[in-house]
Amino acid sequence: MSKKLLSQTLLITLIVATSISSAYADGWFSFSSRGVAPVNNKLYTAECSACHYAYQPGLLPARSWKKLFNNLENHFGEDASLSQEETSQLMQYAMKNAADRSDYKRSVKINRSISASDTPIRITDTPYIKRKHHELSKRYVENNPKVQSLGRCDACHTKIDSGSFSEHEIKIPGVGRWED
Repeated sequence: MSKKLLSQTLLITLIVATSISSAYADGWFSFSSRGVAPVNNKLYTAECSACHYAYQPGLLPARSWKKLFNNLENHFGEDASLSQEETSQLMQYAMKNAADRSDYKRSVKINRSISASDTPIRITDTPYIKRKHHELSKRYVENNPKVQSLGRCDACHTKIDSGSFSEHEIKIPGVGRWED
């Protein structure tokens, strides 16, 4: 093999490797699942779902979960206080599986949409979620008695328990399948 051919081959290999690495880092593709990691903690499921859907930790960064669990006595206007031991266990679980510590594609995209200086405590306040739901009218959400809020993810996302939020699996109550 000539030096010129070897140099060209090495250059092409370097360009391809850099492109793949960059695409992976930008979330264009992932070697993990496309959605978010499903909840696999019984205490988390039991405590959180006592009042609302037990949202996957991969929907917010660790700093957000820490902020939420450090203020359970005022959890969106409700007292959701738990024992110190339970709070610690749940916070550790949520932070370990948070968006900024996950390689699930949707978690990576959610985390990248949030400024490092921002600590949202509502999933619906993240730029990624706002962008994905921007075209929904009040008729589908607020004025729909079976939905009422974007925070009711489980009302429309039919495969949410498995961590899938695919547009192909959306069914809006009283409306039907979501079509772009």
